[in-house]
Amino acid sequence: MTQNNHTVLLVEDDHNDVLLIKRAFQKVKIANPIIVLNDGEQAISYLAGREPYIERPLPVLILLDLKLPRKSGHEVLEWLRQQQTLKRLPVVVLTASSESSDINRAYDLGANSYLVKPVTFGALVEMVKTLNLYWMILNKRAEVTND
Repeated sequence: MTQNNHTVLLVEDDHNDVLLIKRAFQKVKIANPIIVLNDGEQAISYLAGREPYIERPLPVLILLDLKLPRKSGHEVLEWLRQQQTLKRLPVVVLTASSESSDINRAYDLGANSYLVKPVTFGALVEMVKTLNLYWMILNKRAEVTND
C-alpha cells in the first residue's frame, strides 16, 4: 500500500510543546490530522507497524524532537533511514537545541530539515505556516510503502 494520507507524526515528549504546536496548526487552519507520540521507542514501533500500531497511517511528514525519553530523536532518525520501505519519509527535526553537534548529527543521519523551536507563539505560527506551504503544498513527495 502506498502513502495516500495527510497525517503528520509529531514525536514530542513536552506536553506544553505538543499543545502549542497543535494550536499553531489550528490557527493556520491546517486540517492534517496530527498523531502525537511521546518517546523514541513509540515512534519506532509506530513507524514499524508493531502492536498497537499495526493499522497506522504512514505520515506525510514527521516532526521529530531530539531530546526524547527511551530513544533519542537521533536514534529514531538513524533507525528510520535504515528501513527500505520508510527511508524516504520526510523528517523535520523540531527541537530546542541549536548546538552545532546536534544539527550536524541530524543531517548526517538523514534529516530533511532542522528547525529550532521558536520562543514565542507568534513565531511558532509563522514557522507552521512555512512548514505547511513547503512540506504539504509545494514539496513533491517520494513514494513510501506501508509494507
